[in-house]
Amino acid sequence: MMKKNRMFLIIIAGAVVVAGGLIFGVTIIIKKINTKPVYYTVTKENYENVIEISGTVEAAQEQTLQALSDGTVMAVYVKEGDVVKKGDVILQLDDTTEKYNLAKQDYTIATASITGSARELSLLRTERLALVQKVADRQVVATFNGVIAKLDVAVGDSLEAKDSVGNLVNVDYLVAEVEIPETDVSKLKVGQKVEFTFSAYKDKTVYGEVEGWPAIGEVTSRGATVVKAKIKITEYPEEILPNYSFTGKIKISEPIEYLIVEMPAIGFDNKKPYVVKKGTSNKVYVQMKPYGNGTVKIFSEEIKENDLLKQVSKPKISGTAKKMQSPGMMGMGGTRMPGMSGMPRK
Repeated sequence: MMKKNRMFLIIIAGAVVVAGGLIFGVTIIIKKINTKPVYYTVTKENYENVIEISGTVEAAQEQTLQALSDGTVMAVYVKEGDVVKKGDVILQLDDTTEKYNLAKQDYTIATASITGSARELSLLRTERLALVQKVADRQVVATFNGVIAKLDVAVGDSLEAKDSVGNLVNVDYLVAEVEIPETDVSKLKVGQKVEFTFSAYKDKTVYGEVEGWPAIGEVTSRGATVVKAKIKITEYPEEILPNYSFTGKIKISEPIEYLIVEMPAIGFDNKKPYVVKKGTSNKVYVQMKPYGNGTVKIFSEEIKENDLLKQVSKPKISGTAKKMQSPGMMGMGGTRMPGMSGMPRK
């Protein structure tokens, strides 16, 4: 019996020694894990101060070619794609009657200048001005230098006043009107750069500038107050045509680059923030500003993007995490979760 008890005690003592060794080993491993340095990578983020815009571009000038009076087309002097100058005649309507009436008026004026009174002569000359205008109205004339974008008329066609036969456009530059929210109008300046992206000109950017905006706002159908700013595109590729849609942004200021890192990489020495780069033990003093989500912006000429910074402070535990660590919220450590006491017995 004594031998059995002695053997039992030896076994228990051995188990205690083994258990103690295991606990000691695990403790050493945990300490090594906990003392292994943690590093955070410095990242770079760009901040753009811009106003987002969208819309369609238009020709710098556009003239609808339309008859000013009824008549038959006697001549068409241009075709689609032709370049014309201001004052060029696009088409001519029959003007026989108008020219006859003008010639007759000239004869009457000549006669009145010999036998008529000064008052009668003045009246006849005023009537002549109206007849000259009627002759001019038998032509469709270009009002600016441009290109015939569309023309659908032929000799012999009968037109009525205000009938449209085509379009003349000036595409020396393009323009666009874009809606600017009232909260952003104070940021606008004439000459600000604008970047355009067109679906017809993918992966490439077209540049323009702010030309101006009115001194009064408008209320949209959505109930928002906006100001319609005018944007000008002086240089653009031939792939871009009037009425093409775009998205873009007005650049309020040049982009700013920030270096971002997690807060545990920041230590404090007499309230002065510092970081420690991987491979060194030297403190690099920095300036910092909160950035959100547990990160900060850091400012230092010695810190660059992709630098590895050592953890020098403990991560902050959120309120939710603290709650989860409290005894009342632990469902796996032998303490029951509220409401988990099992089904009631009958």
